[in-house]
Amino acid sequence: MTTLDLKKHLIQRISEIEDTAFLEAIKTILDSKSQILHLTAEQRAEIKQSQEQIKQGLFINQDKLDEEFEKWASEN
Repeated sequence: MTTLDLKKHLIQRISEIEDTAFLEAIKTILDSKSQILHLTAEQRAEIKQSQEQIKQGLFINQDKLDEEFEKWASEN
């Protein structure tokens, strides 16, 4: 079965479904495959600010963070 044949077959089968919950499940699957992330202006600004902080070296890597956490946890 070619991709086109498969698409036609699925369209036909989906058009016959009356179960709303099942159709919602199919929609969820399709949405997750073609998910486009929509960011607000504030989210884009925060990402840009984070990128600038990384460029300036204002970050800590996971290993160092783990060490600091272990030290903090052992003191408390």
